[in-house]
Amino acid sequence: MEQPNILLITPPLTQLNTPYPATAYLKGFLTGRGYTVHQADLGIELVLKMFSRDGLTRIFKKIEDGDYELSDNSLRILRLKREYLHTIEPVIRFLQNKDLTLAQQISFSRFLPEASRFDQVEDIDWAFGSMGITDRARYLATLYLEDLGDLIKETISPYFAFSRYAEKLALSATSFTPMEEALQQEPSLIDQMLLELLDEHLQKAQPGIVGFSIPFPGNLYGGLRIAQHIKQKHPGIKTAMGGGYPNTELRSLREPRLFKYIDFVTLDDGEGPWLKLLEHLQGKREADQLQRAFILQDGEVKYMNGCTDPDIAHTEVGTPDYSDLPLKDYLSVIDVVNPMHRLWSDGRWNKLTIAHGCYWKRCSFCDITLDYINRYDVAPATLLVDRIEQIIAQTGQTGFHFVDEAAPPAPLRDMALELIRRGVKISWWGNIRFEKTFTPDLCRLLAASGCIAVSGGLEVASDRLLALMEKGVSIGQVARVTDSFTQAGIMVHAYLMYGFPTQTTQETIDSLEVVRQLFENNVIQSGYWHRFSMTAHSPVGKNPEKYKVVKVGPEEGDFANNDLWHDDPTGTDHALFGEGLAKAIYNYMHGVALDEPLSFWFDFKTPRTTVKPNLIGTAIAQPHRPDSTRPSARVLWLGNTPEIDFTMYAKKGQTIERCVLTFYEKGEDFELKTTASIGQWLFDVIQRIVPESNEALTLSQLQESFPSEAHLTFDEFMASPTWFELREKGLLLL
Repeated sequence: MEQPNILLITPPLTQLNTPYPATAYLKGFLTGRGYTVHQADLGIELVLKMFSRDGLTRIFKKIEDGDYELSDNSLRILRLKREYLHTIEPVIRFLQNKDLTLAQQISFSRFLPEASRFDQVEDIDWAFGSMGITDRARYLATLYLEDLGDLIKETISPYFAFSRYAEKLALSATSFTPMEEALQQEPSLIDQMLLELLDEHLQKAQPGIVGFSIPFPGNLYGGLRIAQHIKQKHPGIKTAMGGGYPNTELRSLREPRLFKYIDFVTLDDGEGPWLKLLEHLQGKREADQLQRAFILQDGEVKYMNGCTDPDIAHTEVGTPDYSDLPLKDYLSVIDVVNPMHRLWSDGRWNKLTIAHGCYWKRCSFCDITLDYINRYDVAPATLLVDRIEQIIAQTGQTGFHFVDEAAPPAPLRDMALELIRRGVKISWWGNIRFEKTFTPDLCRLLAASGCIAVSGGLEVASDRLLALMEKGVSIGQVARVTDSFTQAGIMVHAYLMYGFPTQTTQETIDSLEVVRQLFENNVIQSGYWHRFSMTAHSPVGKNPEKYKVVKVGPEEGDFANNDLWHDDPTGTDHALFGEGLAKAIYNYMHGVALDEPLSFWFDFKTPRTTVKPNLIGTAIAQPHRPDSTRPSARVLWLGNTPEIDFTMYAKKGQTIERCVLTFYEKGEDFELKTTASIGQWLFDVIQRIVPESNEALTLSQLQESFPSEAHLTFDEFMASPTWFELREKGLLLL
């Protein structure tokens, strides 16, 4: 076989606002190795095909011709068919930021037909009073789309969802039978639309192999439906599957039926396995020398990993290549009005990783034994910013979402310095650990480099459980770190967990009180509660006895084996708390009901909290490490070089020379008046401590260079108003 053309596909559905990065990463890497690679995000393409005038016309006709038992809500949408057909394409253009003049009509006239999703907008004037007409309209347009999604799900496609398409078929699917049965059914109208799009790409790309990125359970059905069509219509095309779902769920794969659709299933990073797979298809490598790949051989599923080549280093994976993807056609939707929470669905974000894996890799609930977390590998800041500049040049977009397991503080610092040094202006956000390394000064540096938000795992807001998790943080530390980010103007989202092994009712209520205080003190702006899930590749799953839980199933099957059912005999009935915790945090995110007693959120009796009412306030008030104890700290000036002026004046018969440093900054100008010797020293030092300087001066080096004729010591200078003003205006100690 000659070198095959490659088509990489993200099946429906992940996000509407931005492409998932896996195919872009793999395309960038393989193109750099000389291969011809095409890619397609069939999620956004399917949504745009469905939610067009032609697509909706087909959907309405299919429903009207069918024998569906319709709810009052669906009947209402059908009766308003004419209004939906007239408005759907203008609304899509608006959500694509192609016709923002429509915002006024959507916001303040009866432009959109309304069904049940609009029942939740009674407080819209309050929510968007300070956020502007365009955001208000985007929120209403999102509700309009979700109404149509509800109709589709109730009728022609029970599996439909905007971000978790057919997810239930793949969740905890130890048996392949439910998926196989769904695939043997006649394709739904939505499936037909998907396959029409596929045929267009196959015609254009003429691939010898099609690869599917399956990051989530909700992508599996779409991917297999596409693969089934390829095998039926083009049996000579090879198919391969990789991504987050196989990496976590299919590591013990034994199900031969999957290979009716998929020829190769690869694990962990795709770059190495794909290189070996392509060599195999060209006759240059035997099957047993593949890398981390399942194949079907003699009717049995076999894992091939005879390749002895090392993994591709993070420095060599290349720059994601977003060409082929319809970057201007993605939809910016707002399903939650909270400004931090909406980042996941609103705006076009280029996805990039700062480092491979997690530098902490100790959390007991996490799949730390798997390669994508366990193998930590980082690229230098210069290379990272090179990639950022290349992506901006290609996409025209300067928003970046760093999708690391936990972005490490030192590489983040180095990236921020490099961005500032080069004058590269981006907006970025990403996931971190709330560790003490994120000092107020580091947070200010990150903000100066374009950081607008961070997310991080507080998990269970209990010091006992945090220690059991080996999270490596405490509640007080989280409070101080989140305060540092907030004070720097960076929004904070907290991932929260309930139901961790041995968690008691009291600890659950106390955790909610900690979260309430974090919102009350405005050190987090967004959060989300997840129910603890025990997985096969986590320390809890591998050693449940240590955590006093009992594995009760499921029996290991031939297909997906990751989620483990368990009993927690020493803990509470965790299922009771989910709804109340979700209600509480939804209201806290919007500044509502922070004064209500915690029992307000539950319809059963709960204990009073044992948490001190000022726990978070007290933690925030504790000082960070004082500057003077860190002589090795790098000193950095974020502002401009000042102008210097010397003046002479007479005092008691003596002529004294004074110095004025005038700083012209973006927000305001300010002056520093000091002695001639200190002024000249400051003027010289500032030019050496700006990001553009090749030097990296430390506090101890500043002390050594401090003028001896200054008539005060360096420690006294650091206690002076001049020093404090410089610190306030942008003098950082890192």
